[in-house]
Amino acid sequence: QVQLVESGGGSVQPGGSLRLSCATSSATYPNKCMAWFRQAPGKEREGVAIIDDYGTTGYADSVKGRFTISKDNAKNTIYLQMNSLKPDDTARYYCGANPSPQRLWQAGLGYWGQGTQVTVSS
Repeated sequence: QVQLVESGGGSVQPGGSLRLSCATSSATYPNKCMAWFRQAPGKEREGVAIIDDYGTTGYADSVKGRFTISKDNAKNTIYLQMNSLKPDDTARYYCGANPSPQRLWQAGLGYWGQGTQVTVSS
């Protein structure tokens, strides 16, 4: 059974940092591409960062230079290190998985967790 469980969200002031984690079942990992998406109230879900089987990463322009996606194969876990957070980063963050990076990143198709809330506010 495919399971993804996000954690690490919370409230932080602008300029602060958070690290999100996504723990996956062995059925999910490592044979799939993994990504972080986010959705703010009243907005469409958008891709934030993606990492494939080879460790190749990609980022949305809005987070380049501030966010870093990584994975720990031994723990079947991916991470999203978020630095220099801005109020516009406030959203619910979701972890997704799909064997196809195109279907995951471009179409938002795959397995999803329940999400973790990130709030950036002074």
